[in-house]
Amino acid sequence: MSVFERDVWAAGRRRIAGIDEAGRGPLAGPITAAAVVLAEPVPGVNDSKLLSEKRREALFEELMAGPHAIGVEVIEAAIIDANGIQPANYAAMAQAMGQLDPPPDFLLVDGFAIRGCSVPQNPIVKGDRRSQSIAAASIIAKVTRDRIMRELDVQYPQYGFARHKGYGTRAHIEALRQHGPCDAHRKSFAPIRKSVETGRLFQSKDLTA
Repeated sequence: MSVFERDVWAAGRRRIAGIDEAGRGPLAGPITAAAVVLAEPVPGVNDSKLLSEKRREALFEELMAGPHAIGVEVIEAAIIDANGIQPANYAAMAQAMGQLDPPPDFLLVDGFAIRGCSVPQNPIVKGDRRSQSIAAASIIAKVTRDRIMRELDVQYPQYGFARHKGYGTRAHIEALRQHGPCDAHRKSFAPIRKSVETGRLFQSKDLTA
């Protein structure tokens, strides 16, 4: 999973950051992004979605305690509603990258280029499965967001955030029908937007994509 890193190193770049996000699709909670410059390879790092929760948590702690440079940014639901999910995504990634000191001289980004970013970058489809730097960022972003959702579950226990992490599962949709949205929900997302406009939630299948 270091092929892309080696290619960039061969081109003379030395401080390569992997960047990924978590939480574009959910109906509730923030979007998080991480930027990681690995000081050394970390065995076991892979796409966060392919790891068990226990393994993700262990790798998160290992990465955070290691000699790596890590930036993490959290964009709350209200900002997503105000600006849109894709601008929020770009902002989270750019701000996570901006926390790295010294700054990176090249970016490996999962999926798509960060719009408006002046640092040279390579967007890689399924990059979290093909680049260890991006995979490390995916773990940091995912675990950070999951911990936030568990905190929100304590604050709003009626929604089950600890279980579904804000995604549009049947249980979550049913909780929305019963209780309406809370401050953690993205009011601009269907079916919540629809419920605000009409006073009721329309029928919906799981929206976990």
